[in-house]
Amino acid sequence: MPLDLLQELMEITDEEKLIMEQKKEVKKELYTSQAKFIIESEKFLSKEKMIMVRKHTRFVDFPKHRHDYIEINYVYNGFFHQKVGSEALTLKKGELLFLNQHIEHEIAACDQQDIIINFIIHPDFFKFIFSYLTSENMVSEFLINSLYNHTQNGQYLFFAVSEVMEIQELLEKMIIELLKPGMLSDSAVKLYMGLLMIELIKHSDKASSRIDITGRQQLVVESLNYIDEHYQQASLFELAEMLNEPHYSVSKKIKQATNHTFKELLQDKRLNKARELLETTDLPIAAVVELVGYENISYFYRIFKSKYGYTPKQLREHM
Repeated sequence: MPLDLLQELMEITDEEKLIMEQKKEVKKELYTSQAKFIIESEKFLSKEKMIMVRKHTRFVDFPKHRHDYIEINYVYNGFFHQKVGSEALTLKKGELLFLNQHIEHEIAACDQQDIIINFIIHPDFFKFIFSYLTSENMVSEFLINSLYNHTQNGQYLFFAVSEVMEIQELLEKMIIELLKPGMLSDSAVKLYMGLLMIELIKHSDKASSRIDITGRQQLVVESLNYIDEHYQQASLFELAEMLNEPHYSVSKKIKQATNHTFKELLQDKRLNKARELLETTDLPIAAVVELVGYENISYFYRIFKSKYGYTPKQLREHM
């Protein structure tokens, strides 16, 4: 751990100074505009950002609250005492806790040496990297439940990885890029976060969780993997045959679990892939359209602009 970064993080912030001087409670208006204590991502994330970090405010108890984003707590130094749902948890230096949007937690006041880094992550970021994760692991199951579970069940995922140097180094790099951003920091952070997910999967033996995968949620995992792998020619009927279920039953379960139809999920995958090809290759637009599974270029232009606000040609011109 670089001493200069630790010393910088140890410094008392203006918010902390006010708390120490006046023994104030947490100012909820800094975190939410809602009556319920739901911390809002827009208080921290600008529209073009998907990930940011902030140092957890010390010297004050945080009352029970939840977030409208996925949060990762990382103990950079010291300890972190909290109650997650009905369970008391203490994290030590180097450990990680993933919290989904629906779980409530309350936090005991941190001392000066307790440096907790909160990663604030828009759920759409995990949609972006989900296709790179396999289905049979705790991380992707947690993401499925967080992104596509409309029962609003609270879930957490705890990693005792303080001794895993590869993970500690990735977290260190991300923190530095986010606290001291440069020209390519956004790209670097996305890369590091993807690598972090892979490392956490490799060390899933050090994880504990309250995730309860139902049969319907497992169907969604398999359906999304099918779309990721076969998006060019994917069809609901082929998926249903693979799952050995009637197509209308698969369609209904996907809609209930994700609030999207099979067609909408497939279209979203194809458009994301098309945008990636437009940004990273010199392929003609017509070739990109064909590669992602569309035949009608006019229709592709219309749905592409509807999703992104600009046409494929305008994207290329802007680049």
